[in-house]
Amino acid sequence: MIRTAALGSAATLITGALAAGLLLAPPAAAASSSQNSGLPEALGVQLAAARAAATGVEWKDCPADWGFEAPIQCGWVKVPLDYAKPFGKTIDLAVDRIGSTGTKEERQGALVYNPGGPGGSGMRFPRRVTTKSPLWVNTSKAYDFVGFDPRGVGHSAPISCIDPQEFVKAPKADPVPSNEADKRAQRKLAAEYADGCKERSGEMLPHMTTPNTARDLDVIRAALGEKKLNYLGVSYGTYLGGVYATLFPSHVRRMIVDSVVNPDTDNIWYEANLGQDVAFQMRWNDWEDWVAKNDNVFHIGDTRAKVEAKWLELRAKAKANPLGGVVGPNELIGFFQGAPYYDSSWVPVAQAFSAYVAGDEKPLIEAISPDMSDTKGNIASENSNAVYTAVECADAKWPTSWAKWDRDNSKLHEKYPFLTWSNAWMNLPCATWKAKQSKPIEVGANAKRGLPPVLIVQSERDAATPYDGGVEMHRRLGGSRLITEQNAGSHGVTSLVNPCINTRVDAYLLTGKVDATDMKCAPHATPVAPAPAAARSLEKAPASALPALEELPAVR
Repeated sequence: MIRTAALGSAATLITGALAAGLLLAPPAAAASSSQNSGLPEALGVQLAAARAAATGVEWKDCPADWGFEAPIQCGWVKVPLDYAKPFGKTIDLAVDRIGSTGTKEERQGALVYNPGGPGGSGMRFPRRVTTKSPLWVNTSKAYDFVGFDPRGVGHSAPISCIDPQEFVKAPKADPVPSNEADKRAQRKLAAEYADGCKERSGEMLPHMTTPNTARDLDVIRAALGEKKLNYLGVSYGTYLGGVYATLFPSHVRRMIVDSVVNPDTDNIWYEANLGQDVAFQMRWNDWEDWVAKNDNVFHIGDTRAKVEAKWLELRAKAKANPLGGVVGPNELIGFFQGAPYYDSSWVPVAQAFSAYVAGDEKPLIEAISPDMSDTKGNIASENSNAVYTAVECADAKWPTSWAKWDRDNSKLHEKYPFLTWSNAWMNLPCATWKAKQSKPIEVGANAKRGLPPVLIVQSERDAATPYDGGVEMHRRLGGSRLITEQNAGSHGVTSLVNPCINTRVDAYLLTGKVDATDMKCAPHATPVAPAPAAARSLEKAPASALPALEELPAVR
């Protein structure tokens, strides 16, 4: 009550500025009584956006060590750490942009991108223009491409939970427990990780929520001089988009959400991760079927069962004697899960596996082993994981009963063994989290208050964000359109060549038009296995064949 009253008094001080047109409209009424959408935060974001609109962004050449070539420019946007205290501590968010390539008449504003995670940086988005990515040529004529590091990420008040060199050190314990002692050891590590987050980043943790990042996004919109937001969100970025559309429906001009997190409040985030375990097994099976179909190339096995047997044999051998002293089952899962995530990883992962089966461990070791000399990269990896954990732990209340975690994951592992325990240990710090946990926002509660049609793109067999997420987001955002890529499962559909989807994405961003009904598209092309001779030429580490990072959504 006192804090709200103080904000109300402060708000009167800028009434004249607001009336002068500082690119603001009041956010929608609170959809939930939680800290995520209360009146103090609603007033706080208006104040922060007003300041940002008046200040703008001072664009300069990017720092040399950020790795962004001209004409990409970088700058900063100041936001409150706590939107309920807009005159309190602030943090600076890193942003970058490249101007639209078309004529002045063609320009439609800025297109802001979030690649997911949580913990992913969108700062590489403008490189889709400098690298002349063919899928984005038309859109880049109309829009400045804008990326940003969300709060806690990269250059934006980065958080940390553990020493980065320790974080990447390998080998780590096999995530699949053999006995109760293994489970106790993993529980201890998870609790220590949660303690480390509190110790190293405690001040930030209560504020590392998706609604706060959505508020940051609105402040960035104002700083860019945009009355309304054009937004592309992939993976976790879809949940961020859904929350933004709920808090600020009248601020949305165009919004595409691609590979969608199910926004149901009961799904955020414990159930979402259990759902991933089922979907990853499905897509892992798809990949094994493809490897078996191409046995004349890879020589791993001509049935899924045979390929799986070789996988289990590899895991067992790596557990007993880690490859190169550093690649155990945990590290293998980190590499092999690329195949269920992205079709573009099918060939290089299969090639490395094929080489191992043929007696050559080198490609797997080179592709998977941590580079302890890459301190900058290791800092980025640890930071990304810290933000992932902090956001998911802060967004919702998690089960604190180990019996529940043990029961749920033990049951899932019986049918869906590929990722279940690995996923459980990754999220277990949330069971002993040392900072406030919120109640998720009811996404779509204000969807009828000025929200234009949102374009939703989803593949049927996505592992990281199962198909029902796209369906649920579509149900919640009235007037939205759902494009389904049938019989496909690569994560991040808008980065793939599929004319049925690409033309509709362009049409929506350029004209705002959507189809009269939801659409179903045939799948993009299935990966083509190389000729047998090429498959055997593995002296060059297969990691070099993996897709460019800026073309993929950020994932766990």
